[in-house]
Amino acid sequence: MATSGQILSLDGQTSAPRSDLPQDRVDRPLAAFAWDYAEGEDIPPHSHDRAQLLYATAGIMRVTTDAARFTVPPARALWLPAGLPHAVAVPSGLAMRALFLRADAARRAGPERPAVLSVSPLLRELILAACAEPLEWDEQGRGGHLAALILEEIARAPTLPLSVPQPRDPRLLRLVAALAADPASPLTLEDWAAETGASPRTLRRLFQAETGLGFARWRQALRMAEAAALLANGVPPARAAASVGYASAPAFGAAFRAAFGTTPGRAGEGRRPSPDLTPPRA
Repeated sequence: MATSGQILSLDGQTSAPRSDLPQDRVDRPLAAFAWDYAEGEDIPPHSHDRAQLLYATAGIMRVTTDAARFTVPPARALWLPAGLPHAVAVPSGLAMRALFLRADAARRAGPERPAVLSVSPLLRELILAACAEPLEWDEQGRGGHLAALILEEIARAPTLPLSVPQPRDPRLLRLVAALAADPASPLTLEDWAAETGASPRTLRRLFQAETGLGFARWRQALRMAEAAALLANGVPPARAAASVGYASAPAFGAAFRAAFGTTPGRAGEGRRPSPDLTPPRA
C-alpha cells in the first residue's frame, strides 16, 4: 500500500486511512484525497461528514451501503452523500482518488442519493490535478479554478445503472454475499434455500419485499453490474460473460443490450470514460 499525490494523504501516515480525515474539515468547497490499497485491504463500514466522489485510477471498487451494492470500475465514480455509512471491498488492489465536498458544494454539484457517475476525460484530469494542490488551496488561484470546474463537471456527469439493491435479512445477506463473490453460480433459489435454512417461498417473499425485485431479476442486475465493471476494466467480452455465468455469447449480448442499450464490445472499447453505459433515453 502506498500514498500518492501530495497533500491528499495524511502526513506521515503508514496505516490505512481512518474516517476522521482533515479533508472532512478543511474550509474549502472541496478537498482531494489519494490512497493506494493492496489486494484484499477492505475498508470496514464508516461514514464521513462530507459528501464524497470516489474514483479509482486502477482497480474495481465494490461499495456497499445499507440499501445497495455498487460495482465501480475505472472511468466511473461513486457519489456518496454526507453521513452515509458504507464499506469498500478491494478484491484486486485499488488506486483511489477521492473528493470531499463541503455541504454548499455538494448541494450544487451532486445528486441527493448515491449514484455511479460517468467520468469524462476532463473530470478525470481535474481530479488528478486536484491531487497536486495543497489542502488549503488558493481560492483565488489555480485551486479555485480547478474546484469551480470540477463542480460543473460533476453536475453534468450522467448517472449509470450499476447499483444492485441490498437486502437486510441475515439469510438474504449470506446469499447475496455468496453470489457477489461468484456471480456465475448456477444455484437456484431452491438450492439457496437449503444453504440458508429458509424455504424457497420465504426467500422469494423476502427478495421482493427487501429489494423490490424477484430473485431472477436481482441476480440478473448483479451479473450485469459485474460484467459492466469487468468490461470497463479491459476484460474481453467472452471472458466477462463467462465470469458472470453466461455460456452463450448471444444470450449475454442480448441481456447486456437490454440493460445498457449498447453491446459488450462497445462498452469494452478502451478504458477511458465514455457515455457507452449511459441508459438509453426514453
